[in-house]
Amino acid sequence: MHSYAQQVSVINKTSGTINKSAWWKEAVVYQLYPRSFKDSDGDGIGDLKGIISKLDYLESLGIDAVWINPIFSSPNDDNGYDISDYRNIMKEFGTMKDFDELLAGLHKRNIKLVLDMVLNHSSDEHEWFKQAKSSRKNPYRNYYHWWPEENGTPTARFSFFDVNNDAWKYDSTTKSYYLHYFSQKQPDLNWENENLRNEVYDMMKFWLNKGIDGLRMDAFQYVSKDTTWKKYPAGYEKEIIKFYGMGPNLHSYLKEMNKKVISKYNVMTVAEGAGSTLQDAHSLVDEDRHELNMAYHFEIMDIGNDPEGYKLTDLKKAFTKWDISFADKGWLAIFLANHDVPRMVSKYGNDSPKLRSYSSKLLTTLIMTMRGTPFYFNGDELGMSNIKFNKIEDYRDIATINAYKSAIAKGEDMQAFINKQKFISRDNTRTPFQWNKTLNAGFTTGTPWIKVNPNYTTVNVATEEKNSKSELSYFKKIVALRKSSPVLVYGDYKVFDIENPDVYCYIRSNGKDKILVVLNFSTQAVSYAIDKSLNASSSRMLINNYDNAETLNDNKISLKPCQAVVFKLNQH
Repeated sequence: MHSYAQQVSVINKTSGTINKSAWWKEAVVYQLYPRSFKDSDGDGIGDLKGIISKLDYLESLGIDAVWINPIFSSPNDDNGYDISDYRNIMKEFGTMKDFDELLAGLHKRNIKLVLDMVLNHSSDEHEWFKQAKSSRKNPYRNYYHWWPEENGTPTARFSFFDVNNDAWKYDSTTKSYYLHYFSQKQPDLNWENENLRNEVYDMMKFWLNKGIDGLRMDAFQYVSKDTTWKKYPAGYEKEIIKFYGMGPNLHSYLKEMNKKVISKYNVMTVAEGAGSTLQDAHSLVDEDRHELNMAYHFEIMDIGNDPEGYKLTDLKKAFTKWDISFADKGWLAIFLANHDVPRMVSKYGNDSPKLRSYSSKLLTTLIMTMRGTPFYFNGDELGMSNIKFNKIEDYRDIATINAYKSAIAKGEDMQAFINKQKFISRDNTRTPFQWNKTLNAGFTTGTPWIKVNPNYTTVNVATEEKNSKSELSYFKKIVALRKSSPVLVYGDYKVFDIENPDVYCYIRSNGKDKILVVLNFSTQAVSYAIDKSLNASSSRMLINNYDNAETLNDNKISLKPCQAVVFKLNQH
């Protein structure tokens, strides 16, 4: 039996795929939402000491890296994505001493730490912006984008979070408008300004010198603006990435950042967003570009946004298209959930009491057996599902709250609006982590900043750790399987029967080393015939989200609702 490193070496030499191994390709990345993970002081808000108290839990998962959402000083207009001091810790989260202890504790357990870099915009309470708005002659003025009142009404730009979707906010102090693609409290930084860029690079070095292991670049595809402010065609906001993403100087900024900062550290760099084409994505992360090293694209996220459901064939085709494009060059993140979308089992699976557990495990199987680096959102290992709030007062997310105000102004059907938010709101993923069945799921002794999902009495760590058949136990098993099988990291991917509306079947292979994955997304039992070319009757089951031992008789398999089975195909 070859060691993992020897097996990787064989794959690199014999497969037509990625020919250079890296720790960040082999890592399982666990996304941790600090505000909702664990509260240590009873104020209802998760914090760094809370995370520190659960480091042994993180280690038990078998993960290799933690991506933590922003922990920097912030007034929290957008839950930390509005930063007022990039070199300090949010007071609710703790102190820099706490951060240093967290980083050391993770590293002691061989877990790397990836920080979220919010570089498209700052908070309007950042000292840079306070200075910028004080006077048109202030040295910090050009750290942001301004439109002077005397030039008339600014060219229209769309804002994601503004009630009126207007990205220009009037400031009476200097009689000018400032640009904000997101909230009014998130003015966009002016990357045209070299002084601003150098400040950002120095800030990045500050954290990298502390020993962090990666950077996730939030909304970075938007940082380069067309500063001629030309008028966009009507309806451009429906293709927003085409007009906002991949601006004219983006690549020059990234190459400069790579040269001055990234190239000096052995770190993972993730581009949130990947432009609007495959070519855009490659231009960000191909190794010979010397920019970033992993693309985090959103085409998968755009599937399944309708409460009425989605077509599995669309999901299969999207995964397959991106895999084919990145088979020989570049690298992808693989994910089905994060802090900006609903719970994966509610969006892509079935969260009914009967099928939630099986469906959750099926989706976990998909993420952990695809080529690319798996990114897995905290709580999904428990099978956490959407909370489905009935009234607007329960929501905390600015995107939902401002969309509600906008819907009222437009005279929309408000019950229909609430029903949609039950399915699509970002707050569905932001409810407190479910540790046990005590008050508030063991998250806090105080009043949680957002309500706890009522299913915490059965869906929680304490209960699932005692059950060998739980979602949590399954997650640990499949993570271990991936980490012991380099073919699941670097091997080729081939899909079968792509038009089948119920079953997703594919193999990961390197020469004679083949792993077959069969996923029944249907809520009904299905009889499925494996492609005869695989000679699958001679196989060994590796993992199954049901209790029974599956065999492939005459290349056929009877699949239960939401069943996921992984086989090792015998070598010939």
